[in-house]
Amino acid sequence: MYLYNSATRKKQEFVPNHPDMVKMYTCGPTVYHFAHIGNLRTYIMEDVLEKYLRYVGYNVKRVMNITDVGHLTSDADEGEDKMLKGARREHKTVMEIAKYYTDAFFADCAKLNIKTPDVVEPATNCIDEYIKIISVLLDKGYAYQAGGNVYFDTAKLERYYVFGEHKEEDLAVGVRDSVEEDTNKRNKNDFVLWFTKSKFEDQALKWDSPWGVGYPGWHMECSGISMKHLGEDVDIHCGGIDNAFPHHTNEIAQSESYLGHKWCNWWVHVLHLNTNDGKMSKSKGEFLTVSLLQEKGYDPLAYRFFCLQSHYRKSLVFTWENLDNAVAAYNKLIARIAALKEGGDVDAAVVEALRAKFMQAMDNDLNTSMGVTVLYDVLKADANDATKLAALAELDQVLSLDLLEKAAAVRKKQAAAPAEGGFAVISQDGEENGEVEALILRRAEAKKAKDFAQADAIRQQLKDQGIEITDVAGGVKWKRA
Repeated sequence: MYLYNSATRKKQEFVPNHPDMVKMYTCGPTVYHFAHIGNLRTYIMEDVLEKYLRYVGYNVKRVMNITDVGHLTSDADEGEDKMLKGARREHKTVMEIAKYYTDAFFADCAKLNIKTPDVVEPATNCIDEYIKIISVLLDKGYAYQAGGNVYFDTAKLERYYVFGEHKEEDLAVGVRDSVEEDTNKRNKNDFVLWFTKSKFEDQALKWDSPWGVGYPGWHMECSGISMKHLGEDVDIHCGGIDNAFPHHTNEIAQSESYLGHKWCNWWVHVLHLNTNDGKMSKSKGEFLTVSLLQEKGYDPLAYRFFCLQSHYRKSLVFTWENLDNAVAAYNKLIARIAALKEGGDVDAAVVEALRAKFMQAMDNDLNTSMGVTVLYDVLKADANDATKLAALAELDQVLSLDLLEKAAAVRKKQAAAPAEGGFAVISQDGEENGEVEALILRRAEAKKAKDFAQADAIRQQLKDQGIEITDVAGGVKWKRA
């Protein structure tokens, strides 16, 4: 298996540190609001990576943090406390906000078939770990105290910019003009390990420390949580591309300075989900959530399918038209699977050949778009239906599109109305369209009333909309021409 490593900027053969266990860490959500579907693209792709590692035989221990304290919007570790902003917005305590949006995040993950990591740790649970790391960094001379805060001294590093060569003058002080330069820093790119003084004195969560009452810097939590649960080395660290700098850069700096050796071998970054106006963001007003997609009639797994059709290292452009195209393709795929007949002998050799083709795609830097293409190869295979269903079940262990479950539901729906003496309206492509179904039912009523002129007029109306209908026993089948 070859994975692209952001730290080396090339694809490398994946070999874990320990043959019996892959240690995987993924940056979790800041739980001050709902996750938007751009955030969730990252978690979908991380989920596929974890499931594929398990599929090929690795044991995986995956750890994820929950950022429930601080999380500042500025590279300078200043700006706006997102948790406090959420609490004020909803007139709740910070911990009430954290609990509500943590539950909402995992509810969205469940709708998208994203597996919950083996360990999920809130940042507020690991204050002792952060204090221990910071104390050692001070003792080693990698950190200093100034203005009541503890800072990491990036000048002590031989190489700071792991994911690309940045120039110091190119570094933004903050993300908004209103953020002032932190004059306590020795170097512009130093970062805070522990705050006792900040721009917002009403920070809700504070703890005792050797340096005064305060709270950890944003970057410290992932280092502390990772070491608590995975030890002193990590095989794969994942996150969105926007975390590469400064967050992951600073994680590496503090972790390796603390440990005295290399900390993480592979850095896997998922690129953004963009709109036509740029990166999807909560700060741009209304943002798209899984719940909003459902309200508009979209199956969350159709969105997962949409994401899998693109490579994780390519930006993906979201438009309603693009999503509709993915929905149509997903429904047609389900309809074709629904047409397969259960029962019969499975040809293990054919299943293995299709499995090998799928692995060839996924071993090439987790190429899910080619992995999805193998689903169609299964349907076209020279094999009986039982073999095809077995192969689809195999591949869906990784893709998690509920292929067989959705197909069974379609078959049940198709069989239900005629069995009950009713009238079935069946989409041959698996598409659901209330307007089309209503017209077909009106046509059936017209035929029953022997109003054949009205029935013919409705058929023509459907034809004008690009809909072909076929009368069958117990109902009507329709498809787009």
